[in-house]
Amino acid sequence: MKKISISDLMSIAAYNEQRPAIRQAMMEHKKTRRLPLGPNAMLHFEDYMVMRYQVLELIRAEKISGEDELLEELEAYNPLIPDGKNLKATFMLEYPDEAERKIRLSQLIGIEELISIQIEGFDPVYPIANEDLPRSTDEKTSSVHFLRFEFTDEMIAAAKQGASWTVRSEHQNYQHSSDSIPDEIRNSLVRDFD
Repeated sequence: MKKISISDLMSIAAYNEQRPAIRQAMMEHKKTRRLPLGPNAMLHFEDYMVMRYQVLELIRAEKISGEDELLEELEAYNPLIPDGKNLKATFMLEYPDEAERKIRLSQLIGIEELISIQIEGFDPVYPIANEDLPRSTDEKTSSVHFLRFEFTDEMIAAAKQGASWTVRSEHQNYQHSSDSIPDEIRNSLVRDFD
């Protein structure tokens, strides 16, 4: 999958002009990139479009215009774009009540390593979690984790041919699965394998 380059960006003025249309398109696109996993977890699958949008929003908010600063941001965001053999996702644990969140995060240590994606006919794929820095301690896990799922060529071929997917959380304190991934999400994720 294509990575973001400086030529893919635009000036703050040009972005401000096009922002409403870009934002609307992005909200529609993100609907095909979000997968709930039980009542309190969500996988947000990243791709070129999502990362480009986030970089443009950051440039706008931080008023970034220098080439060195832009290259620094691209260096941070480009690794979150899948490379054709993997899926990359932000895994979020969502507990709106602060007291409950504190308790639950202490009960879910290690959950980030127990999320799997299984393509029909193959073993489940578990993620490489938080490559940038650890997000769990002995006392609690973070509410946000970055996951990379690596797939074999055979798994990718099956996914492209329409094999069903199952996404699971196997943590003893949070056991949930999504057994029938909606077609629009599955089709969007399969495009990450190009």
